[in-house]
Amino acid sequence: MPLWIIYALLSAVTAALVAIFGKIGLHNIDANAATAIRSVIMALFLIGVVLVQGKFTELGEILTQKKALSFIILSGIAGALSWLFYFLALKYGKVSQVGPIDKLSVVIAVILAFIFLGERISWINAAGVVLIAVGALLVAVK
Repeated sequence: MPLWIIYALLSAVTAALVAIFGKIGLHNIDANAATAIRSVIMALFLIGVVLVQGKFTELGEILTQKKALSFIILSGIAGALSWLFYFLALKYGKVSQVGPIDKLSVVIAVILAFIFLGERISWINAAGVVLIAVGALLVAVK
C-alpha cells in the first residue's frame, strides 16, 4: 500500500476524532475560545514534532521564501477560519451531520485544483467526486 494512502487514512481517523472530542469538549463553552486553545495546543505539538525531527532550522529557511511564506500564511488563515466555522457547526449541530457536510471540502478542493492548478481528473474520478457530494448531502439530511 502506498505511503500516501496510509497517511490519508490516518488523517481521516484523526479528523474524525477531532469531531468527537470537539463535540464533547464544546458543552457549555464558547466555540471560538475553544478553537483558540486548540490552536495553541496544535502549534506547541507541531513545534515539538519539528524539534524531534531535527528540522527546527528549516523554519527560518521558510521565513526567507516570500512566495512560499505568503501561501503558507493564506493557508493558515483559511485553516483557522475552517476550524472556527467547524467548531461553531459542531456546537450547534450533530457530528453525524456536520462531519459529512465538512467533507464537501474534498469536492471543493478538487474543483479548485482544476480551476487554479490545472489538475485534470478522469471521468471515473469525477464520478467519485459527484458521489462524495451526493453522499455527504444524503448523510446530512435529517
